[in-house]
Amino acid sequence: MNGRNLLLIRFSAIFSVIGAVLGAHMAGAGSYAFRPIHAHILVLGWLTLFAWGVYYEIFQIKSKKIALWHTWTAIIGTIGLTLGMWLNFIKPFNIADGVSLVFYIGGGVIILISFILFFITTFFIEKKSSK
Repeated sequence: MNGRNLLLIRFSAIFSVIGAVLGAHMAGAGSYAFRPIHAHILVLGWLTLFAWGVYYEIFQIKSKKIALWHTWTAIIGTIGLTLGMWLNFIKPFNIADGVSLVFYIGGGVIILISFILFFITTFFIEKKSSK
């Protein structure tokens, strides 16, 4: 397993813990205020980053630069989008809407770029040889 695979899987694990804690909090509190944030953390952060980590384990990407850009836009975009959702919906620090929207929209744009880069990588792959 190379560094890119492990990095995506470790961030996936971090998001899985955050998502599970949010789910437990919602169940205990009887409030679903975190529902959209919880869903995005689990789908983008846990499931998608994990799937991409496995993808890079199975396939050899011919363009290392695209794979590197994809990995970092995935991580940064997921953090930005979910953090922005939290700041925008929950308003924990009573910051201006413009500030929370920078994270929310900025993270969303970056994760969209990541999905496009992933799509592009699928045209530059070869199956890794089994050892």
